[in-house]
Amino acid sequence: MRSLATILLFFALFSASADASDRTREKRWADEILPQLVVGDAVWLKHPAGDFLGLLTEAKGATTAIVLAHGVGVHPDHGLMGPLRTRLADAGFTTLSIQMPIAAAEARLEDYHPKLFPLAGERLAVAGEHLRSKGYRRVVLLAHSMGAWMANVYLDQAESAPYAAWVTLGVTGRYTTRLFAMNLPMLRVNLPLLDVYGSEDDRPGVVASAGARTSSLADIAGSRQVKIDGADHFFARKEGEVVRVVADWLKSLPAQ
Repeated sequence: MRSLATILLFFALFSASADASDRTREKRWADEILPQLVVGDAVWLKHPAGDFLGLLTEAKGATTAIVLAHGVGVHPDHGLMGPLRTRLADAGFTTLSIQMPIAAAEARLEDYHPKLFPLAGERLAVAGEHLRSKGYRRVVLLAHSMGAWMANVYLDQAESAPYAAWVTLGVTGRYTTRLFAMNLPMLRVNLPLLDVYGSEDDRPGVVASAGARTSSLADIAGSRQVKIDGADHFFARKEGEVVRVVADWLKSLPAQ
């Protein structure tokens, strides 16, 4: 596995093209949420193109830590991320919810993909390495909506990653992989994966492609798909059930 210093050196060579995030908007989010932060601590994670915000909530005695990646245009404590980062800590897992790259408020899909995906992958790598450097034996990546798409692309393209497992919440469509170019609809990433979606998700492809995603998981040990009945794309009022599903699955994985 590459050292963090090697990863950051690699990022430094390409940071001019990679950092397309709206840093002014990121600062506005930080200025809004940090004065109201009650649970957890703000940490600023190092990146050659500029530090980015993480909300670290440490669980006493935890050996597993989870990086949380939010969806399009928001911040590490927004919506679903707020309850998850605190309740998963209550369940015994340290959490680090990070600021993902964001575009301007009026941005279109093409302003995110592919422009922001390289930087998203870099931030996910830095966050995972940060937790590993703190001594956590298992680091897990949990991502929602576009964050899940970003996580998928990052894990598929990375030569190595600091993660031992990953969780997707409301991932749009089926999983993508470089092998699709060879007409092989399978994941190249051989990490245990928990695919969680809501029965009432109205985002294109989330429910319709559940069967295709199940097929992608068939050959990956420990992987599972869970449908949460009555849940929409944001799992509103179903946050506790998401925490239970994720915690139960993590506890079912072999110890590290």
